[in-house]
Amino acid sequence: MAFQEKLAPLKSKHEELSSLMSAGNLSGEEFTRLSCEYADLSPIIDAINEYESALDNMGDIEEMLADPEMKEMAMEEKLALDKRIPELEQQIRFALIPKDEADARNAILEIRAGTGGDEAALFAGDLLTMYKGYAAAQGWRMEVMEASESDVGGFKEVIAEISGHNVFANMKFESGVHRVQRVPKTESGGRIHTSAATVAVLPEAEDVDIEVNDNDLRIDVYRSQGCGGQSVNTTDSAVRITHIPTGIVVAIQDEKSQHKNKAKALKILKTRIYDAERQRLDAERSQDRKSQVGSGDRSERIRTYNYPQSRVTDHRINLTLYKLDEVLTGNSLNDIIHPLITEDQASKLAELDG
Repeated sequence: MAFQEKLAPLKSKHEELSSLMSAGNLSGEEFTRLSCEYADLSPIIDAINEYESALDNMGDIEEMLADPEMKEMAMEEKLALDKRIPELEQQIRFALIPKDEADARNAILEIRAGTGGDEAALFAGDLLTMYKGYAAAQGWRMEVMEASESDVGGFKEVIAEISGHNVFANMKFESGVHRVQRVPKTESGGRIHTSAATVAVLPEAEDVDIEVNDNDLRIDVYRSQGCGGQSVNTTDSAVRITHIPTGIVVAIQDEKSQHKNKAKALKILKTRIYDAERQRLDAERSQDRKSQVGSGDRSERIRTYNYPQSRVTDHRINLTLYKLDEVLTGNSLNDIIHPLITEDQASKLAELDG
């Protein structure tokens, strides 16, 4: 389909939304939803109108160029339009990229120590610190929901909720295997070890997304266990929920209240079910999904943090930065995330034009 032919459906949608909102027979919730959609679409409609007007003006300018008295003025206008038309076209192309409806959502962040024993657990702790710093810099709120600490510090596993504006849109490319190369504190010979931790970023499910039947859940309660297996609570406050149809299991013991642990476990369970369904649908829509930046393949090695060289390398876009400390504080993480977003948009634009 020619580029200009793709614009008509957007204009029709904008007009349809305007008519529906003017009808006066909508509920408050429906009106709010439609008005948000209308507001999101309005800037791109303005760009389309300017683009089409510019094309019309370009036609008039071609006629003016043939008039010796108008030629100089027409040439100035032509130079301005020659610059503006491609800018508008690019702006419109980006708007045509199919939106990921999960982008505006909060996210559940899961970090697990991988190969490397104690050193991997320490690295998992470093990643948590990095994301805490990044969330703070973005003005987001981050709450640890469950943490399994290792005996030497760091975490075997940690789950956190990040809430704020467009959290998933910015965090979704962090899913995958993160590798660290450094000399462990316990290494007397000064040899560099390689360890890894796995990060999963899931868009948080909303109640309207997932309806969980109580009959599909098996809920077990037990006493919380600390490092080494000792009981840290005298009541059965820890909760393990199994979703029987999918086999997904979530165990939470972070709170002293069984009720709070159950609520957290249900939130994570719904998010994992929702994510599994998203992964299934994405796989059906795109067979070459794993070749894309945002594939979400959590077995893929995506990034290496090299301490001796103060180097961070993202392998998906061959990006290397020599400011490891700034990245690990979270302050420079956008220097990696923004190029990943740009690359993802470029690949989707190429697919749109293909």
